[in-house]
Amino acid sequence: MDNQKLGLTIVIPVYNSEDSLSRLTDHLVNSLSGDYKLEIILVNDCSNDNSEKICIALYEKYNSIVKFYSLSKNVGEHNAVMAGLNYTTGDFIVIMDDDFQNPISEVIKLVEYAKEQSYDVVYTYYDRKQHHFLRNLGSKFNDKVANVMLKKPKDLYLSSFKLISKFLVKEIIKYDLPFPYIDGLILRTTNNIGKIQVHHQERNVGKSGYTLTKLVSLWLNMFTNFSILPLRISIYLGFVFALLGLALGVYSVLEKLSNPALPVGFAALAVSVFIFAGVQLISLGMIGEYIGRIFLSQNKRPQFTIKRKFE
Repeated sequence: MDNQKLGLTIVIPVYNSEDSLSRLTDHLVNSLSGDYKLEIILVNDCSNDNSEKICIALYEKYNSIVKFYSLSKNVGEHNAVMAGLNYTTGDFIVIMDDDFQNPISEVIKLVEYAKEQSYDVVYTYYDRKQHHFLRNLGSKFNDKVANVMLKKPKDLYLSSFKLISKFLVKEIIKYDLPFPYIDGLILRTTNNIGKIQVHHQERNVGKSGYTLTKLVSLWLNMFTNFSILPLRISIYLGFVFALLGLALGVYSVLEKLSNPALPVGFAALAVSVFIFAGVQLISLGMIGEYIGRIFLSQNKRPQFTIKRKFE
């Protein structure tokens, strides 16, 4: 396919990025619009700074290239990306952050690699990530959990900077429940997955929008939307601790028979009660999480609500 006719869409979820957004968009337009039929979709996830005004100014400056969608409520990165994916028209769709840590040259590398290999999705990975230590630690934990929960290939890193084919986007946006996890949707749809190493730059302005609360929410989306393994683990834990309780009971009886003067062990009883109660509460909480998400889904809670459109 001729590059002049190749449609390329860049989806950028925007959150408090007033210091980097204009420069990022200018670089994308200047570097890519000559070679591709370029479309840039900005989705403002209810930012607290001047990102909204900057997005509108960018639309007015590049109205033949830039589309802008303003959400009425902060819904998180994956929901904001889903909002953007619903309005893409390109043959290839690149999802990238608004922090300018992924160079524009790497976008071209992604597109060329996807064209050559005909992958449905191409994930990026880094020789060295320029994120905060805690963010990198959270990413590693997320990667290990995804190996089990999503049956992800162990050598695949689920980067937020990735390229998705038009076919795969059409399949992803069929999911209309309120708690999307895009990588889970990708992995359950296709095995035609590529990966390529790219450079990761240091963040020069702003700070990451990912807090511990948001990371936990993202992990819960993975746990409860794409696997029933947590419920099975609860069952296994129930059996294990029931057996431990039985063994402790037998041990207590035998000890009492062998030494009638031995006082009843209050400490052992208290520890046992705390352990079993904790396991029960964890299990009930996990079941409640599943039931609550079913309730919200049946209530038709939206993934996102677009307040203003500029297209």
